Amino acid sequence: MPKKMWFLIIGMLVNNTGGSFLWPLNAIYIHDHLGKSLVIAGLALTLNSAAGVVGNLVGGFLFDKLGGYRAIMIGISCTIISVGCLTLWHGWPQYMWFLTLLGFSNGIVFPSMFAMAGAAWPEGGRRAFNAVFLAQNVGVAVGPALAGIVASYSFEYLFIINLTMFVIFFFIALTTYKNIGVDHVADTPRSVLSESQPIKYKSPFYALLIVSSAMMLVWVAYSQWSATISSYTQDLGLTLREYSLLWTINGLLIVLGQPLIAPLVRRWEGKSKRQLIFGICMVLVSFIVVGFAENLAMFATAMVILTFGEMFFWPVVPMIANQLAPKGRQGFYQGIVNSASTMGRMIGPLLGGILVESYGFTLMVGVMVGCLALAVVPSLLYDLPLKKQSVAK
Repeated sequence: MPKKMWFLIIGMLVNNTGGSFLWPLNAIYIHDHLGKSLVIAGLALTLNSAAGVVGNLVGGFLFDKLGGYRAIMIGISCTIISVGCLTLWHGWPQYMWFLTLLGFSNGIVFPSMFAMAGAAWPEGGRRAFNAVFLAQNVGVAVGPALAGIVASYSFEYLFIINLTMFVIFFFIALTTYKNIGVDHVADTPRSVLSESQPIKYKSPFYALLIVSSAMMLVWVAYSQWSATISSYTQDLGLTLREYSLLWTINGLLIVLGQPLIAPLVRRWEGKSKRQLIFGICMVLVSFIVVGFAENLAMFATAMVILTFGEMFFWPVVPMIANQLAPKGRQGFYQGIVNSASTMGRMIGPLLGGILVESYGFTLMVGVMVGCLALAVVPSLLYDLPLKKQSVAK
């Protein structure tokens, strides 16, 4: 693995460790400590994700125009400002406003991280994106494990630690990311992107939109784990430490479970569609288990199944985007994929909160199972525009 990849991996680890101190507990903090309903908590998380959608698109644009280093420095600087404000003022409604700003600023960072991973290790293929994915989830393992312990003493400390981790990430990016770059639009021949050849890039872009719609549906369901499911576990009597343990299982299993999935990944090498569909189906099964869960063991079982599904579908999506992207548009394509996922996280908490409060937890789970079943359809069909283009040629 190239040295540049290790810098990206370390940065993603620190960034996600800091972020995961707060995001799994947002709904619990808003609902239990600020005294707001699940619908209001869902609205706050929806605004956070809506801002993230915009941030991802802006981040992709900045990557293509300014390069990854400048885009990340802009994003992390804004993140430090938003988290600093959140650390000082986290009552209501300030919490919601600064959480929204955090969604936008953090969203700027991710398209560049994934686009830079593809550039730093182009021959790595799925391995490059899987390495970043692993770093994300080691952070998800470490962050919530510590956050549950810290929150049991005081939520105040969570904000301070969150801010500290983002400051560390700032200095990692400042000192190591400047020489990690790819050719962007300015280096691309004008004729390649001119309107005289608009058809050339329509099919890949349509394929990207189709696979992005699948990711949006998956994340509508997945986001319930940090929204309605988190509050539901509290209603059942699970402690914050026990809920945080579920995310620790998620992060550790993603790292330690790589040898278990390696034979199937090798068998399906180059067969992105199979990995994508298999992963989504595993997530669907996990939600069926959640529907019957009443104790920590059942929720842990559901999390294990969810995690194995995530290990298959998530690294494949940025890889597909990287393969589809024309030269000079890597950031834009990664921004679209990340925006679709963030849009799912935008819709999910609000939809889940409304369903739980109006019809109950069981119906919410049923709707999420339906979303996941529906996500299989675009996963099956996303390459149709590419096949039509080949036939037309």
